[in-house]
Amino acid sequence: MIRLAQPTDAPAAVRLIHQAIKDIGYQLMGAETEQEVLERLTHFFQTEGNRFSFTNLLVKVVDSEVAGMILCYHGSQAEKIDSPILEQLRLIKNDPSLTLDKEADEDEYYIDALAVFPEWGGRGFGTELIGAAEEHGRQLGYNKIALNVEQYNEKACALYKKLGYSADKETEINKHTYFHMIKQL
Repeated sequence: MIRLAQPTDAPAAVRLIHQAIKDIGYQLMGAETEQEVLERLTHFFQTEGNRFSFTNLLVKVVDSEVAGMILCYHGSQAEKIDSPILEQLRLIKNDPSLTLDKEADEDEYYIDALAVFPEWGGRGFGTELIGAAEEHGRQLGYNKIALNVEQYNEKACALYKKLGYSADKETEINKHTYFHMIKQL
C-alpha cells in the first residue's frame, strides 16, 4: 500500500530521507553529525510548510512498516518551502548571506528524494513509488514531473529512462553534477 505520510511515520521516513539525500542533508541541516541531521530532519518532517514536511511524502507500507518513501512538491513552491530550512541554516552558520541550490524548475512537480530500505530492495517498490508520485501529480493538476539524478548513477538513470524520463539539462547541487530529467504527465 502507498499512502500519504503521517507525522507518526517520522522514525522511518526521516531515516529514508537521510538515506536518499546523503551529504545534502548535512549541508541543508547545517549539521556535523548524523544524529544532528536526523534530529533536525525529524523536526522539519513533523512540521508543515517546509520541504521535508510529512505533507510532501508518500510512503510505501508493508506489514504496517514504512518500507520506502518519495518526497515531492511543485517547483513553484520551492522557495517558500525552503525558507524555514534556509532561516535555520543561516542561524546555525551565523551567515545571513547563505543561499540554497535551485533544484526544481517553476513549472514542474518535482521528485526531491526517493528511497527504499535495503531489506525491501529489489521488489519494485521504488518504481511503485515513482508511479504513485506521477499519479499524485496528475491528481493535483500538474502536467510535468521531474527529478535530478547523479550522473554516475547509471542504474538509476537507466530506470528513469525506462519509465519515460529524459534528461533536459545538467544541474549542480551541493557541488555534485546531476542530470535533470523530465516526463510529461
